[in-house]
Amino acid sequence: MASFDSTFLDLGRLDNLSYNDTIIHRIDPRAKLLVTVVFIIVVVSFPKYALTSLVPFFFFPILMAYLAELPVGFLLKKLLIVSPFAVFIGIFNPFLDREVLVHLGSFDITGGWISFGSLILRFVLTVGAALILIATTSFPGICNALDRLKVPRLFVIQLMFLYRFIFVLTEETLRMVRARRMRSFDKKRPGIKQFVQMVGLLFLRTLERAERIYLAMCSRGFDGEIRTIKRLRFTLRDLLFLSLFIMLFAVFRFYNTNQILGNLVLQVFR
Repeated sequence: MASFDSTFLDLGRLDNLSYNDTIIHRIDPRAKLLVTVVFIIVVVSFPKYALTSLVPFFFFPILMAYLAELPVGFLLKKLLIVSPFAVFIGIFNPFLDREVLVHLGSFDITGGWISFGSLILRFVLTVGAALILIATTSFPGICNALDRLKVPRLFVIQLMFLYRFIFVLTEETLRMVRARRMRSFDKKRPGIKQFVQMVGLLFLRTLERAERIYLAMCSRGFDGEIRTIKRLRFTLRDLLFLSLFIMLFAVFRFYNTNQILGNLVLQVFR
């Protein structure tokens, strides 16, 4: 039960990190959102065999995490939790693509292994950038930025409710797990029949509580509009942040940055 409790309490830590006061946290949420979206699009746009070309893009998440003073270990832990999905998607590439593309001495590396490595790098870059965005902006802040960028309000509200009801579902699950363990003295695991009954009961309890939450929101004047105390102001600093990173991504995408840096290093040490 302790491990389940710690996992539940860990869900909101990303939002708690967004209340820090650093140079990255003070950037307008719209600028951070646009930069992250452009970053993800550029990373995904590379061909499937691109491997070394993705390495320079690690500069963005590393710099953001450093300037925002984020706990790197916590972010890596979150990446590891969802990494099996990426591994499962690309694990069959080495068996399907057996064409040898690289020779390293006596070792032959096929295109399947290269595409698999490229997929893992893309996963780390894109998911890492999304985690950093939430940790420096908060999920409600992202929803507010989407609303200000004229994204359909119905989609924004549904996204915000989905995020909030994850905590409702988790809290109800936590209560049921605690109640069952107290009644069974944590000695007997539930069978399939009991598990199905618990899932059905969890669905009903979550639905009832979600309805009570919605009625409470309506009684307090909720009309679908996102209202925040803090006003968003797009300043020159935010424009510079947006412009510089987009130009940097363009350089990484259309120029062989690894070769350019390698030539500079060779010229320096000659």
